[in-house]
Amino acid sequence: MTAPEPDSGGEQKTPEELRQDIEQTQEELGDTVEALAEKTDVKAQAKDRISAVKETAQQKKDEFIAKAKVASPDSASAGAQHVVSTVQRKPVPFTAGGAFAAGVLAGWLVGRRSGNRGRG
Repeated sequence: MTAPEPDSGGEQKTPEELRQDIEQTQEELGDTVEALAEKTDVKAQAKDRISAVKETAQQKKDEFIAKAKVASPDSASAGAQHVVSTVQRKPVPFTAGGAFAAGVLAGWLVGRRSGNRGRG
């Protein structure tokens, strides 16, 4: 075998220290090769990006739905309850309004029928 090599400090390295240095260098080289392989794998990068975009979109959707559920049930049910209570307290104006709307609709339908007879 050859004589131990001096390290950067001028001291001689033992064979065991040299083996450890070689093993560490091999591990670092393996990590570097792996990192380079990942950078050149365009297909995997595209899949990762698509997956990230899908996940972000799903999170946004869930946030939107949660906000909508928080905002609408109370206000919608409160509004409906308000209308019901108003109709129950004052039924005459709503009955008159309903009757008027029914009369307008009936007049419109009758007018359409009589207008179509002359065109035939």
